This record gives sequence, structure tokens and C-alpha cells, in this order.
Amino acid sequence: MRTVKTKTLEIAYFEHGSPDGWPVVLSHGFPYDIHAYDEVAPRLAEVGARVIVPYLRGFGPTRFRSSSTMRSGQQAALGKDVIDLLDALGIEKAILAGYDWGGLASCVASALWPDRVAGLVSYAGYDVIDVNRLGRAYQPSLEQAVWYQHLFQHERGRECLALHRRDLCRILWKQWSPTWAFDDATFDRTAASFDNPDFVDVVIHSYRFDFGNAAGDPALADLETRLAEKPPITVPAITIDGTQDPLKPGGTADHAPMFKARHEHRAVGCGHNLPWEAPHEFADAITTVQGWCGFAS
Repeated sequence: MRTVKTKTLEIAYFEHGSPDGWPVVLSHGFPYDIHAYDEVAPRLAEVGARVIVPYLRGFGPTRFRSSSTMRSGQQAALGKDVIDLLDALGIEKAILAGYDWGGLASCVASALWPDRVAGLVSYAGYDVIDVNRLGRAYQPSLEQAVWYQHLFQHERGRECLALHRRDLCRILWKQWSPTWAFDDATFDRTAASFDNPDFVDVVIHSYRFDFGNAAGDPALADLETRLAEKPPITVPAITIDGTQDPLKPGGTADHAPMFKARHEHRAVGCGHNLPWEAPHEFADAITTVQGWCGFAS
């Protein structure tokens, strides 16, 4: 494990492969961590990638550098963290790949800073949050699946996450990946990342901001305004759906118009935690995008 300092964070990350390889950043989701890529990263390193796998803000050893910094979990913060990480590592351009919060971060970075992104692999399509849309109801079957988001809007939700974070997150793992047979050791290895002192604040702010129930970081207001305009993604991209994911009923193939460069949509027979459940398919999507753009450094 290594760390690097940005203006806001000291980001902990693992690096695989040659430092001269083509850079790819793999961003994890909630409630997961870098171990989601334990099988993806070596596959990419074997074919010449320099693989950077960071802990997101609020997870694992990543820390805020100042106690006065807002513990924001909003999408602009997550996307900017990726670009700040590239800056700190001296990487001009990289392929970005992720799912859940990591897919959100990768899509935001690709939409707002396309000159820094060689290509994109996004689980669940154009994964930029429409805050205005989240103020209106969805079908009851989907509202049921996102029960945790509703819980987090209340102080009892903050208390539940603070006191029972492992139990709550394990329930989400089971519900979102109904056919994935993970063992206790696998969960416990990742659950240690939830002990980050900022985990609860970042998670709660993330979902309250998404629902319009918490103000964002004023320093990120301009970025959020741009995201509200639904900027298209103009870099080569592959989007992927898990056909057994209860959070994405019907999939996201209809997001295709948001991708203006070469784009392909794939469906994989798995749940929400695609890099862990289907590492070969996730790695293949990344190498395919790398081949499309001829990205070498």
C-alpha cells in the first residue's frame, strides 16, 4: 500500500504492474473496497497495465488532510478525487473503470475532464446522478431495493450505520448479489475499511445530497451545476449491466445516447458487485477499451 497527498485527501492505494504501463484507475463502490479488484488488477497487469486501486474518501486508510474539510460524499467530490489522484501521481491521462460509487466517480471525471480520460468502463451505464429526478418516486419494487437510502435520510439511519455498519453492509451484499457465495473471511477483509473515522459522515452526506436533503460543498457548486446539465461522455466507453442486480431492473442499455464516442453495452449474468463476481468480464471490457483507443502511456 502507498499513499499520496492531494489538496483534500491523503489517498491510500495499491499499485500493480509496471510503472511504465498504460495507466488504469479502478474505483470501488459502497459498501465495498479495493478487494473487489483482487482478481481484476493482476489480469490487467499481465497485459501491460499500470493499475491504480485507491480507497475512496471515507474508506480504509484514506484520510482527510484537515479536520475543517467538509466530509462530503457528493458526486462532484468523488469525480474530482480521481482527477486529483492523477495529478498527484503525475499521470496525464488514464483509463477509468468502476462500479457503484466508483462508476459514478469514473463517469463524473469522464464527463467533466475528458482530456484526462483515455477511456471508460462503467458498471450501470451513464452513472451520473440526476438529483432533481431523485426527488420523485420510482416503482415500489425499486423503492424497496433502496431501503437503505431512505433510512439514511433520518438520524436513526446515521445511528444504525454507526452502530451496525457491518451487519447493514452485509445485508446489502447479499441482497445486491443474490447468487454470489462469499464467505466470512471475504466480507471481514473488506469490512475493516468501514472503520474509517469518516465513513459514516461521508456515506450519510452522499445519500442525503442525492435526495436533495443536504447541501453540497460550496467549493464544488460549479461542478454540480455542470453535472445537472447532464454532460455527455465523449471518450470511448463500455458500459455493463449485471442481469441479476436488483438496483438496476431492466438494465441501462437505454443510456447509449449519452455516449458520443465509440460505445458498447454489455450484459453479464451476475449481481451488483460485478468486478468480484465476474472479474474476467470486467477486465476484458477494460482491455477492449484500451485496444480501441490505442492507449499505451
